[in-house]
Amino acid sequence: MLATSGLSAAADEKSDVYAKDVEFMLQELPKKAGHFFETKGVDWKSVSEEFTKAVKDVHSDEEHVKLCNRLVARLKDGHAGLVDLKVKYPDESQGRRFTGPRVHLVMVGDKAYVRTAFGPAADQGAKAGMEVLEIDGKPALKFLEAAKAKLSDESGFSTAQMAMYSACHAGLADWEGTPITFKLAEGAKKSEVKLVRQGGPNFVPIGPVFPPKDLKTVGRQSYGKTTGGMGYIHLRDVPGELPEQLDQMLQDLGDVPGLILDCRANGGGGCDHDAVFGRFLPKGYAWRQYKSAGPSPYAGPMVVIVDAGVRSAGETIAGQFKEDGRAWMIGDTPTAGMSASKDRLEVPSGMFKVYYAVASNKGRFNGGKGIEGIGVPPNEVTPYDPKDLLKGVDTQIRRAEEILKAGLTKDKVAYQPKKKNLHFD
Repeated sequence: MLATSGLSAAADEKSDVYAKDVEFMLQELPKKAGHFFETKGVDWKSVSEEFTKAVKDVHSDEEHVKLCNRLVARLKDGHAGLVDLKVKYPDESQGRRFTGPRVHLVMVGDKAYVRTAFGPAADQGAKAGMEVLEIDGKPALKFLEAAKAKLSDESGFSTAQMAMYSACHAGLADWEGTPITFKLAEGAKKSEVKLVRQGGPNFVPIGPVFPPKDLKTVGRQSYGKTTGGMGYIHLRDVPGELPEQLDQMLQDLGDVPGLILDCRANGGGGCDHDAVFGRFLPKGYAWRQYKSAGPSPYAGPMVVIVDAGVRSAGETIAGQFKEDGRAWMIGDTPTAGMSASKDRLEVPSGMFKVYYAVASNKGRFNGGKGIEGIGVPPNEVTPYDPKDLLKGVDTQIRRAEEILKAGLTKDKVAYQPKKKNLHFD
């Protein structure tokens, strides 16, 4: 009887520890992150009610960290998560990899289309531009909305566009060896593609759908020229040495009539932003708070391409060219909206700390609202055209070329490269 009482008392003590952690998080997180709630549509009262009740059913440290991770996801913060864990997070893999079917989708209005298909998916006839009618027997939109809800329950997304973007690739992923079926349409012709997930761990888009041919690479960046003779640079990330990488790329590109800076799927990083901007100003020139930098800066017209996969420092780098009048920005959606300074909050039990956003980066963007929870909206919304994709044409690169050939007037872009020997301000 005494032993049973002791076990019961220990269990009660543990339950009290879990409840105190949850109560602490519910009280403390809004103090620094609460100013984002209106923008992100966070109902913290409902969150508090949900998790105050849910913690009563937690009976182990592993269940506790899993529940608290879901609580943090309610912040709708793409960077937020549990760090410095003293408890091992539950492993549900059973030795399997989490992987995708080698198909990425894209939304055009309320319809889903194949963005990319490769490997076994392509071998079975899936190709970019096909409409996705059903996934595993469910209407495509219904499947993706459910995938978005599941992902959002487990991981924070700062914006709805980032959540749906993730649903279109990560939402198709599952444990290695599990099947997935797509019902596709190309015009009136319908087909079914049955796949077994067996790809690698990297199942996210890497940038353009159909990049220009014969691109060279520097680090994770690629560059070259379009068929129309425009300079093209794809920035896959933002490493500390990005300014120096740009020096090499711009020197190799030489004097081009226009430049496309494609930032799609940029995963972020960190570097000197002013030094990057300076690579796109003529030697000896200043523009607003920026000064020319590098041995071969580019002075001509620019179009920047973005999507909801542009995150963190990728958003601030891409966004500064739009916000500061250096380039015209196009894309099918705003960027991910997950760019902020972060803080750490240790829970009373000491089992973990919460890493979360507390202040938006680039507070002057979006009319003083910053980036976090909003993203950087393009000047021109440019959805993918399924007809382009079926023909192997990247809609946004095509549109960027059209814009550069037509010219960027001052009513669109304040910076006008035709001016010479002037100090811009």
